Amino acid sequence: MLLELSIENFAIIEDLHLTFHKGMTALTGETGAGKSIIIDAMGLLAGGRGSIDYIRQGKQKCVLEGLFELPKSISFSTLLEELGIEQQDELLIVQRDITSSGKSVCRVNGRMVTLGNLKRIGSYLVDIQGQNEHQDLLQPERHLQMVDNFGSQDFKEQLANFKEKYNEFRELEKRVRDIQENEQSYIQRIDMLKFQKQEIEEADLQINEEEKLVEERDKLVNFQKIVDAFAKSHEALASETENSLDGIGIVAQELQEVAHLDKEYEQINENVQNAYYLLQDAAGEISDTLDQLELDEGRLEEVNARLEVIRQLKRKYGDSIETVLNYYEEISAELAQADDTGNHLEELQLKLDKQNNEIWKMAENIHAQRKKIARQLEKDILQELADLYLENTQFEVHFSEEKHLNQTGFDKIEFYLTTNPGEPVKPLAKVASGGELSRILLALKSIFSRAQEKTSIVFDEVDTGVSGRVAQAIAEKISGIAYGSQVLCITHLPQVAAVGDYQYLINKEVQNGRTKTVVKEIDDTKRIQEIARMLSGAEITELTMENAKEMLTKAGKIA
Repeated sequence: MLLELSIENFAIIEDLHLTFHKGMTALTGETGAGKSIIIDAMGLLAGGRGSIDYIRQGKQKCVLEGLFELPKSISFSTLLEELGIEQQDELLIVQRDITSSGKSVCRVNGRMVTLGNLKRIGSYLVDIQGQNEHQDLLQPERHLQMVDNFGSQDFKEQLANFKEKYNEFRELEKRVRDIQENEQSYIQRIDMLKFQKQEIEEADLQINEEEKLVEERDKLVNFQKIVDAFAKSHEALASETENSLDGIGIVAQELQEVAHLDKEYEQINENVQNAYYLLQDAAGEISDTLDQLELDEGRLEEVNARLEVIRQLKRKYGDSIETVLNYYEEISAELAQADDTGNHLEELQLKLDKQNNEIWKMAENIHAQRKKIARQLEKDILQELADLYLENTQFEVHFSEEKHLNQTGFDKIEFYLTTNPGEPVKPLAKVASGGELSRILLALKSIFSRAQEKTSIVFDEVDTGVSGRVAQAIAEKISGIAYGSQVLCITHLPQVAAVGDYQYLINKEVQNGRTKTVVKEIDDTKRIQEIARMLSGAEITELTMENAKEMLTKAGKIA
């Protein structure tokens, strides 16, 4: 249920704050006063499409905020949990800002949400019935959805399951068709992938292998240079004729004799002694290395050949061994999938035929249930229409004999109608008048409101084209829908306004040269005056005031 609505800089509304109640609230006022603007604002809070045209002239943004009583629905609580929205105090605050740059910011209980998710949330909060719904009745392609909405929750779950199975079937069908149309190129691709997989497998690449091979190759290529460097180093350090170690040994011996005479001499001696022993170790290591150095001419050829294999694979499949191995994993997965799903056309065709039979059986079952739902809907609508003085109406849900499978099954449905006894039923879109459409729409809403989990129902001039006793019947029907729930109703009919539990008067005023919409909840005296205006137009007489008072009294809205 909508508890409060705040609107700022929205169209001709500068600043508006409204408090709403349970039951029926009538919104009345002159044409063009801004009644529908309020409904537009509610539609945006429910996830409707926004536009910078909604922003009041000269302002940078408009701000809409609604305070709702938290719907008592398990599915709604699950949705809020999925979106990470806190549920506290049994209240839900929905805010939407639209800026002059076209940006739309949506928040629910302080958490930002996408417009798509706001629409999901809004579907539980507000159900707006207006001229669009009249248009839906005139579009036969929308009739199927209306019938399905009348079905049970179990039926709707079956529809969702069918849609999922149908999409899987279409995906497999497309795959089979692609293979049939491109069978040769498909087989060629599989063969190519198999060759590539085998080529990479046979190479047996190892991570960091290339770096190690390059290092080994460089050593092999520079073998003689390495040998010469170590030989000359060894000769300089430890040759039998003359070597550096002997000279350093003499230095160490001489310094040893005088080191105790000065701390500085002692440090110099220590450094020389350390250098002497380090060079002795180095001379030994150089000698050992020289003994081990041996040129393997065949190994250089092997290393170069291996590096060429790696180079060729990198040229084909990636710029590094890691990339080549990643590509190997990708094509292996593709080939494995091809094997698992039976890439052969015959296997896929068998699977496709099986799925085709399954979904047609599901579609037949859905069709049978729809028939039962349609018959019950016909019965209930006729009862509702009888209450609205269309007791001689025949209303039928026609099923097309053509069977074209789609996401909803194979049914094509259209509403047929006649309001004249003895006349055959014809497509509703061709024979229903504006007043009849209003009553049929109200009959549907009266039926659906008993099952749907909407917290607020909004009627935006659904009483168009009716008057007299029919208007009174519509008023009573709307009032009945409001029993135990919340209904907001924009109306030009005094009969409808009179049965409202509350009434808001919407006017346009000019302040400081700017037009703005003003909305006020009116008391009994003002209600009598407003309904008198709706009865008589511009001139309110004593008689119309009495009539207005009588209407409100009969409706039980004033004493």
